[in-house]
Order: sequence, then structure tokens, then C-alpha cells
Amino acid sequence: MELEIATAVEWVYVCQADDIPQNGGGCVKVGDEQIALYNFTRRGEWYATQNLCPHKQQMVLSRGMIGSSGDACEPKVACPFHKKAFSLLSGECLTGEDYQIKTYPVKVEGDRVFIGLE
Repeated sequence: MELEIATAVEWVYVCQADDIPQNGGGCVKVGDEQIALYNFTRRGEWYATQNLCPHKQQMVLSRGMIGSSGDACEPKVACPFHKKAFSLLSGECLTGEDYQIKTYPVKVEGDRVFIGLE
């Protein structure tokens, strides 16, 4: 039996909830890292990913279109330039290419938005 090692998550305050448009995204900078933050109000959920699209190495994912994919209605973001779609849950590329993006946990307390860093 394999044991998973729990990693501690550091919750970092990044913005107020109304700083990010409803059903859209915005970019926050944590240290040297750009993180795309999505306020998916149609689902009542928040997501965060790296802002860098791995396809053409552009910092644009925060400006991508969010929606749902497939029968499972998996939340996704599509790159605004080349339409590569990524799961907001796993970071997996949903358009068949071998790309992956990093995802982060998000929590909202009152009007304050936090991103979890490991």
C-alpha cells in the first residue's frame, strides 16, 4: 500500500472578489509567478491556474474564455489566441495535445480571495 505524503498549503491573499469579473478571469502576481484567477459565477466556483499558455509560451490564460466541457461538464479555460482548452480541475489539455498547466486551490472568505501555494 502506498502512502501519500500530505503537503502543507500556504493560503495567500490575492485580491477582493469583485476585482475579478463575473464569469471571467484576471491575473494576480504572487512573488515572481503570474497566476490566472477565474470567477466562474455560473457554477458558483473559483479556479486558479498558471497564466502561461504552454502552447506558444504567452501569459494569456487569464483572458481566456471559461466554460464547461463534455458530458461531465468539466470546467475549462480556452486560450484566447489559439483556443487550446485546459481543465480547470486537473490542468490537462482537453484538445488532445500533450500540454499541461498547473492548477491551484482557491478559497473565498467574505470578499477576500486566497490562492493555496505548496
